[in-house]
Amino acid sequence: MRPSGGTSARAGTVSAADRAALLGAEWGPVAGRVLLALVLAWFGYHELVRPALWTGYVPVLSPTSTLAVILVLAHGWVLLVVAVALAAGIAPRAAALLAAALLLEIVISLTVQGGLSDLTLRDVGVLGLALCLTGISHQRLALRR
Repeated sequence: MRPSGGTSARAGTVSAADRAALLGAEWGPVAGRVLLALVLAWFGYHELVRPALWTGYVPVLSPTSTLAVILVLAHGWVLLVVAVALAAGIAPRAAALLAAALLLEIVISLTVQGGLSDLTLRDVGVLGLALCLTGISHQRLALRR
């Protein structure tokens, strides 16, 4: 008969499930940070390379306006900077909080312009990841003071 908690009958041994849980708890935030960074970098890069494709998402402004292009370019740079900070582990909680703010802005803009859609809900999921990462204080591969 196995004692509760997933350990084997021998004291001091840890089950494979417990080891996997510990590994996930230890490295999961790193994986989340890197994957969030990849998403942000992907969209930031595309906003910088082809800003005209993204100006339609700028609320209130005409998609052909110069200001809309400038705002898309600025947004692209911010996405890239946050992506680098997340991937490199530079102030990961602050970077995740900034990512969450950017994603909240995106979700609100998409919802106002087109209502709830698969695109909006995908970004809600990415926003959730960013919010989760803001609450993790001790992370592997993160720069600390």
